[in-house]
Amino acid sequence: MEQTKKGANGLMMAAGAYILWGVLPIYWKLVSEVPPEQILAQRIVWSFVFMAVVLVILNTHKAFCTECRQVAASPEKFLGVAAGALLISINWFVYIWAVNNNRVIETSLGYYINPLFNVLIGILVLREKLSFWQLAAVALAAIGVLNMVVHFGSVPWVSLTLAISFALYGLCKKVARVSAITSITLETLLITPFALGYLVYLQAAGSLVGLPLSLTSVLLAGSGIVTAIPLLLFSRSANQLSLTVLGLIQYLSPTIGLMLGIFLYHESFTIVHFLSFTFIWLALMVFSLSKTSLFIQLEMRILKKRSIGS
Repeated sequence: MEQTKKGANGLMMAAGAYILWGVLPIYWKLVSEVPPEQILAQRIVWSFVFMAVVLVILNTHKAFCTECRQVAASPEKFLGVAAGALLISINWFVYIWAVNNNRVIETSLGYYINPLFNVLIGILVLREKLSFWQLAAVALAAIGVLNMVVHFGSVPWVSLTLAISFALYGLCKKVARVSAITSITLETLLITPFALGYLVYLQAAGSLVGLPLSLTSVLLAGSGIVTAIPLLLFSRSANQLSLTVLGLIQYLSPTIGLMLGIFLYHESFTIVHFLSFTFIWLALMVFSLSKTSLFIQLEMRILKKRSIGS
């Protein structure tokens, strides 16, 4: 009974995290008059401030200090955190820019294909083996992306940048091996001086948007909250749910983004988009099922036939 309740709570927190991430474009649209680089700088600074408050409220500042000493003593951990800070900054900037330039559908595509880039990084960097069905999933996704390249004559760089930067960010998390709260606090701490310096420069030049106090400045300050709350929900749910369940729930976010792009912001969604997304949805379905017993049995039969044929 207790385990069931724990699982239900974990499911609700995970769903809450991905729903909040899914509706995030609405928030950035509210501050669309602010240049993306200013939004990013404000988001970094206020995320650090909010996470510092969270550390005090949750009384985890001692654990944070302990992990900070471990990071400082290990060049590998420090490099992982520093690289993670750079990658998440790139990811945040591209996402904000894309949303406020009416490319929400492209952001959705990026987070649909992100799990498949995680697989590729696992193969190329961590030397993990690719199963037949995982290979099939990657091939289907590649067809979907290539379909857009051929028909539109350009690479969907927004989608690919979001997918690759977030996949590499996940790799940095594996290298650093620190808790989610410590990770996001340290990452924002490392880049806050640069973000704060940029904001001070803009203020001196009279180019800082949102001053004096206005709804825009309140929303920019709130960007720290909308950044941290889904991360906190996710970190807590990750301890209560299996990776399989989390892997399925994660598609809530890009699905909501896709619906917002099509129905709320009326972005173009052509037959080319539909075909590309269909290939990617098939890829994700194959990828999600690749670890089930039925697919494992089918793969064993395929490998057996290959060995007989050779």
